Amino acid sequence: MPQMSWYRYDGTNNLVLTLHIQTGAKITEAVGLLRGALKIRLAAAPVEGKANSTLIKFLAVQFDVPNGQVRLKQGGKSRHKVIVIHRSVHDPRVLFNIG
Repeated sequence: MPQMSWYRYDGTNNLVLTLHIQTGAKITEAVGLLRGALKIRLAAAPVEGKANSTLIKFLAVQFDVPNGQVRLKQGGKSRHKVIVIHRSVHDPRVLFNIG
């Protein structure tokens, strides 16, 4: 499977996603690629970790894993985030319909 710049697999076969986050949207959704990152609009404000919590829940549902298997690796207070998903069996290109 060819690798794209917005996702990769680490040495332990965890999925690592590079994301660009837009908060304050009407609905939470993945909308496409932006500068080498998957852009996700979140229906949450960037206040007291609400956006990060919404992001983790959204990704857990999309990848069909428990919330605890989705970890924010970088970007806790930034729009640019790196997420690690442990033991994901889904291809991110298919889930987000992005080739």
